[in-house]
Amino acid sequence: MRSLPEATPRRGCLHELQLWGQPLLAIALLSVATAAFAQTPRLSSGRIESHATTNIARDLPALAATLTEPMWIGYAQPLIDGDHQMCDYWNNGNRYTQSTDPIRLEPADFFFVMFRIEEKQIARIRTYSANCPLDAGGKAVHWFNSVSVNDSINYMKTFMSPTAARKLNDSAVDVISLTKGDQALNELLTLARDGSTTIRGNALFWLAQRASKQQASGAINEALDKDPDTEVKKKAVFALSQLPKDEGVPLLIQQARNNKNPAVRKQAMFWLGQSKDPRALRFFEEILK
Repeated sequence: MRSLPEATPRRGCLHELQLWGQPLLAIALLSVATAAFAQTPRLSSGRIESHATTNIARDLPALAATLTEPMWIGYAQPLIDGDHQMCDYWNNGNRYTQSTDPIRLEPADFFFVMFRIEEKQIARIRTYSANCPLDAGGKAVHWFNSVSVNDSINYMKTFMSPTAARKLNDSAVDVISLTKGDQALNELLTLARDGSTTIRGNALFWLAQRASKQQASGAINEALDKDPDTEVKKKAVFALSQLPKDEGVPLLIQQARNNKNPAVRKQAMFWLGQSKDPRALRFFEEILK
């Protein structure tokens, strides 16, 4: 059972619906409530306290400012396609445990964005997949229902300023990267070009995981050609190694052969060696000759 560092969520109870002679409206409301309820974490200890929001960037910090002890606040977002297991598998925050939880044959299409609140401020941001059972330690987990993708992305961008903590930078990029839809993907492309050094590198990695061949290779090659920071270029090479081999290996060979930056060529050679691809072996033979 996953323990959120001193807090986690539990399921609340649906409030009774009074039909008031309007059965169709009641059924519609029940369907909406059931869908929202389904997108909350499974809590072994604790309770969910639900909140409405029209602006998460305003409402979440306002709620955090009222909390008198460390707690968690969260909401759900649509998850990109693929198998994304985001459980900690930690016990007491310091050692791994073996999960005995049932495995979903059909993965959920949403994930949880969780904010650890300490001294009325956001101390960290975590992401959890829907299959993670969480232990809230008997505390409340505050939950915002129906947070839009646009609202969430705009809020994540507030954690990417030069003054924001590095760990919040990284987590905010992760949230955007895992969020399904063109808006999140377009934001990722923008971050790969215009973000800070760390953010650009992280965005390039995620583009290799979720963008189309043309989008991913275009953004990565642009970074290799134009980015002024060698560390970003090295992360761009790693991103090439994450592309399907038929796409990534030729691009790695191209960088190993032609890039003017020796650190980039060295990185490309390293990842070619890791690929164990016949084309990489032929390239090494060519160089040795």
